[in-house]
Amino acid sequence: MTTADRELLFGFSPCPNDAFAFWAAVHGRVRVPGLRLSIGAIADIEALNRRAIECSEPPLAVTKLSLPALARVAHRYAVLPAVAALGFGCGPLVVRRGEDDGIATLQQLAGRSIAIPGRNTTAFLLFAMFAPRDCRFVEARFEQVMPMVARGECDAGLVIHEGRFTYSQHGLLALADLGALWEQRTKAPLPLGVIALRRDLGRQCYDDAAALLAASVELARRQPAAPRGFVRELAQELDDAVCDRHIELYVNDFTVDLGERGRRAIDELLAAGRGAGLLDGGASPWWED
Repeated sequence: MTTADRELLFGFSPCPNDAFAFWAAVHGRVRVPGLRLSIGAIADIEALNRRAIECSEPPLAVTKLSLPALARVAHRYAVLPAVAALGFGCGPLVVRRGEDDGIATLQQLAGRSIAIPGRNTTAFLLFAMFAPRDCRFVEARFEQVMPMVARGECDAGLVIHEGRFTYSQHGLLALADLGALWEQRTKAPLPLGVIALRRDLGRQCYDDAAALLAASVELARRQPAAPRGFVRELAQELDDAVCDRHIELYVNDFTVDLGERGRRAIDELLAAGRGAGLLDGGASPWWED
């Protein structure tokens, strides 16, 4: 890094897809003149959401956000066109215990206790769209949701990230795939999370960060073995097969560039959440708006 470089603190999750996509950018393997991304926080997605919403710590220049969090901070952050988590077949699951618990449909969750990975997550937004709203919600870190359900502490759980691949290891059954319900309704890909940059940093910084992150994803896809050490470092409890399935599912062409279809998908989910009274009205998430 030269003395003229601008260093931006970047916050993202320890999930395999994030580690894979951002490895090159945060380790200097790809460069844009005058700009460098440094790790400012590697944290649970709900922790990143709350940090952006509450401004309880010095704000991150670039951060990963769920869609409900984006709706609340779009006046301060603009979505970058690269490295969003968006696609088909990648949505959150609602899981229950594998015993006869009297729950066979989402509507039968009314009045039940549900373990959730945070009220600012896209998963919770989808749950509120498709399931009863009179549930008792218990917030926990995402990796604690399945054990809580398996132990009988909650009647059901809202599963994100690698939970799509591992819930059966906890003796759980899938009650509903919320992503599939969204896709059936809209025929559109599901936007789970985005990467956003603070608007006060200016348009040139926005363009440079977008170019750097797109280059980071492209390098990782060309050399998939290169980020493996960083992926393993952050995903210590996951075996290589789960990491590989996670990356294959969540890193795709939309990760390189949202394109018009990806932008429409984000706008559509925000509009649906606002129309249902679940999201703030807020500003447009796009820089040009």
